[in-house]
Amino acid sequence: MTYPETLTYLYEQLPMFQRVGAAGFKKGLGNTLALAEAMGHPEHKFRSVHVAGTNGKGSSSHMLAAVLQAAGYKVGLYTSPHLREFTERIRVNGQELPADHLVAWVARWRPLFEQVQPSFFEMCVALAFQYFAEQHVDVAIVEVGLGGRYDSTNIITPLVSLITNISYDHQALLGNTLPEIAGEKAGIIKPGVPVVVSQTQPEVAPVFQREAATKLAHLVFADQVYQAEFSAEPVPETGLRPLVLSQHSRPYLPNTELGLPGDYQQFNLPGVLATLDELRAQGFHITETAVRMGLRQVSQLTGLRGRWSIIGRRPLVVCDTGHNAAGLRLVVAQLQRLKYRQLHMVIGTVNDKDVPAMLALLPPDATYYFCAANIPRALPADDLLEQGKTAGLRGQAYASVPAAVAAARSVAGPDDVVFIGGSTFVVAEVEDLYAPA
Repeated sequence: MTYPETLTYLYEQLPMFQRVGAAGFKKGLGNTLALAEAMGHPEHKFRSVHVAGTNGKGSSSHMLAAVLQAAGYKVGLYTSPHLREFTERIRVNGQELPADHLVAWVARWRPLFEQVQPSFFEMCVALAFQYFAEQHVDVAIVEVGLGGRYDSTNIITPLVSLITNISYDHQALLGNTLPEIAGEKAGIIKPGVPVVVSQTQPEVAPVFQREAATKLAHLVFADQVYQAEFSAEPVPETGLRPLVLSQHSRPYLPNTELGLPGDYQQFNLPGVLATLDELRAQGFHITETAVRMGLRQVSQLTGLRGRWSIIGRRPLVVCDTGHNAAGLRLVVAQLQRLKYRQLHMVIGTVNDKDVPAMLALLPPDATYYFCAANIPRALPADDLLEQGKTAGLRGQAYASVPAAVAAARSVAGPDDVVFIGGSTFVVAEVEDLYAPA
């Protein structure tokens, strides 16, 4: 098969949660273990860090990878979903999986797939783990796809487990309460393996404490060790705002800059820093210089896109992949800190989200450009428009993401702001996001 034919096989022959929703989600690790056994258990051939959580796990994974790369390690990075190209999911030192490797791998193992009938995500995990083993990475940062306990990535025994924010998302699959959702995330905690929790959330902290105690796993609530916020003014040379970091209430790494400009990264940073401490305790040599370089150059080192990505100025045009109530709440707070004449919101979502709850968070004084990404799971733009009207939002529906973006940019004045988001898949269709730096 050619590369496009291989992608078609992956997408159409097997369920894919991100495209079709719950039909693509399988509870249980049996298929993943069957694939791993047939492939010689590649998950045992590299060291890893496992990252779960509702919001922040992607950014945290990229920050960890960037710092470890800056420290001189060969780093695998597995994340999902991709924005534009499938190969973005699997990287070694920031370089995407080669397309010809994917073609050869699917051709080699296709008889096994037809025997085991794995899901799309189970196949992706097997591919990533085998590639990391073949590449002899020093360590791989492995982001959970959905949940934790039954996620396909949960066949690894990592050096450290990191759990970021717990919020409402995928309730139909993970539970209707925050403790239930946290219980699924806590499923990545392994016997004797230290676990870092980025934020102390009173409603779910006991879940992690019980699971860690049961597994005899050392537990750290990172925000009780580290605090992070952004200083008010950016550095003129770089345009980045320095971080104000503290460790046990004492200044830490002064004048460090973060290459991810969203203020909400301050909630992810304590977990990243505490995870690096756990790796140091296990023999990793990670200097302050490496931390500074990795945080400053995270996008360049790892290829991260879509986290408060600025793709235009005058008007300011921003993309962000925040796609649930908690993520959008942080995005709206960031928007409120901007100065503008008029706010233009290009918004799309998928059909299994709590859309009324999301829309209720959005600013009512903005102009809305409702759209649908080009995937089966997308909520039709006309449906989103009607729900938007019910929520008191004014705007129009557009036939595609590019059409909505073009409409917003055509009417926005130089002192306006255009925001594009609501869904990872909306952001994925914004061409300017892929322009060379």
